[in-house]
Amino acid sequence: MTIKVFGHKAPDTDSTGSPIIWAWYLSEIKGTPAEAKLLGEPNTEAAFVLERWNLDKPEIITTAGEGQPCVVVDTNNPAELPDDINACDLLQIIDHHKLTGGIETKSPIDITMRPLACTATIMYDLMGDDAAKMPEAIKGAMLSCILSDTMEFRSPTTTDVDRSLAEKLAADLGVDVAGYAAELFAAKSDVSEFSDADLIRMDSKINDVDGVKFRVSVLETTAPRIPLDRKDSIVETMKTVCTEDGVDHVLLFVIDILKEEATLLIPNDVVKTVAEKSFGATVDGDTVVLPGILSRKKQIIPNLKV
Repeated sequence: MTIKVFGHKAPDTDSTGSPIIWAWYLSEIKGTPAEAKLLGEPNTEAAFVLERWNLDKPEIITTAGEGQPCVVVDTNNPAELPDDINACDLLQIIDHHKLTGGIETKSPIDITMRPLACTATIMYDLMGDDAAKMPEAIKGAMLSCILSDTMEFRSPTTTDVDRSLAEKLAADLGVDVAGYAAELFAAKSDVSEFSDADLIRMDSKINDVDGVKFRVSVLETTAPRIPLDRKDSIVETMKTVCTEDGVDHVLLFVIDILKEEATLLIPNDVVKTVAEKSFGATVDGDTVVLPGILSRKKQIIPNLKV
C-alpha cells in the first residue's frame, strides 16, 4: 500500500515541501511507494515554490485512512492532523517542534525530532549519502523550506546546520540566496485576495495556556501595511473564528521580516494582558509592536501567559 506523507493543516512551505521531499526519498531511493499529500491549500509562498520548481501540487486530503500507512512531517500535534490520525498505521514522524503528545500508534515507530529550524534540514541528514541523488526540483524545495522557516536566517531558530545546508543547496542550484529569499517573501506577502478569516487561519496553531485556548496566528510579510490596514475587520472576524474553531481568543502577530519585529493586534483586555505578561509590553491602543519577535515556536508560544 502506498504511504501517505503529510504535514500539518494550513500548510506553509515546510509542510508542503517536506512531504514532497520525503515521498521522493521513500519512492526513488528506498523503493517504497509513497505520495505527498496536503491537509489544505498551500499558502501563497508554498504555491510559488511549487510553480518555481515545476512540482505538482499534492492531493489535498481530510482523513488519514484507517490502517493506511502514513508518515507525518513538520508536526507531532494531533490538533494539526486529521481527526483519524490514531486510526492510521503511522510509521514515522520527522519534526522540529516541541513534543506535544496525544498521538497513539499501533506499534513502535521511527521518530526523529531535532532542534533545527526546518524539517527539510533533518531530512537531508537522514538521507546520508543518498542526498547527493536529489534532482534539482527536490533541492529547490529543500532550499525553499529552509529559507522560509529561517526567514533567510533572521529567525532565532536558525542554526549553523540550516544555514550551511541552504548555502550549499543554493550553490548547487546556481541560486542567489538573498535574491531568491526576496522572491519567496514577496509571494508570502501577497495576501490582498484572502478573506479576513483566511488570514487568521493561514499560518496558525491552537495552543492552550492555563486552560485558555488560543489560536496563535502569524503573518510573515515584507508588507505589513496590507494586513494592518484591515485590522478593524480582522478583529471583528476573530469573533467568528473563535466560535467556529472552538477557541477562546485569537492572537494575531503580523511579523515584519525586514524590520524584524511583530505587531500584535489587541482585540480585547485578555489579549492586552497576554501582551503585557508575556512580552513585557506597554499596550496603548489596538496594536502593540514587539521588537525582535519573529518566531512563534521559540519566542511566542513558550512565553505565553494569561
